[in-house]
Amino acid sequence: MAETMADTLRERVRERYAAAASMVTSGHGRTSCTEEVSCCADSGACCGPTVEVDETFGSALYTAGERASLPVAAVAASLGCGNPIAVAELREGERVLDLGSGGGIDVLLSARRVGPSGFAYGVDMTDEMLELARANAAKAEATNVEFLKATIEDIPLPDGSVDVVISNCVINLSVDKPKVLTEMFRVLAPGGRVGIGDVVAEDDLTAAERAARGSYVGCIAGALSRAEYLEGLAAAGFVDITVRFTHQAADRMHSAIIQATKPYQDASRKITTAEGERVPIGSASTGGQ
Repeated sequence: MAETMADTLRERVRERYAAAASMVTSGHGRTSCTEEVSCCADSGACCGPTVEVDETFGSALYTAGERASLPVAAVAASLGCGNPIAVAELREGERVLDLGSGGGIDVLLSARRVGPSGFAYGVDMTDEMLELARANAAKAEATNVEFLKATIEDIPLPDGSVDVVISNCVINLSVDKPKVLTEMFRVLAPGGRVGIGDVVAEDDLTAAERAARGSYVGCIAGALSRAEYLEGLAAAGFVDITVRFTHQAADRMHSAIIQATKPYQDASRKITTAEGERVPIGSASTGGQ
């Protein structure tokens, strides 16, 4: 039963993003969320195709300069809830992995940041999005990028092969989030870091209350709470973990910036709270929302 439900949810997500990619490819509008919360609650379209861009989801979260530097289709296909490039602090020569790379906006921006001596990978499970991303890379004349077909629960890269993992409003869509966090840790080199954007619930919201605020494919029902993110990353082995809310996505649910580091070796595993206090795992504060 659980496996069947997981397969059903994954297929619903795949269909939604396939439709979004096809919409952009056909030239029929842009793909992000409108301001009305009902687009989540009624149709599950916050991560699917609509025709306007607002300040909560999509390409409006990137600077005008970033948008202008990319093919129009890459910008139009932006479905995220943040701008992970702004917090990843990418450096020349680094290897970057984008989980759920969609139309390729974050991969292409990353490739420019790391330069010709660096490399940017994108992983996506949707054929239509991969086709769009590869076309966008060709238009951008980006030679230091590669888009791989896979789920984010099973990343087709060797252990320790990247320096930075980014993602933009995708982990909430996973049917096995602990596996995603474990995979992120595996592919990162020692000292590597995570800089992702995601929708995150306040700690006192139950799973049922999250589902009441929006659909799974709409980036709401599947969201982790802040405490769940902190504990999940710590359990995977990360240190220096922070989850910082940036703006509201739904009632008591927020777009958030999540950062963490893979230690070089056996380090004291601690969580950094919103107040900056580092506390041992198991006693982490979940305040400061």
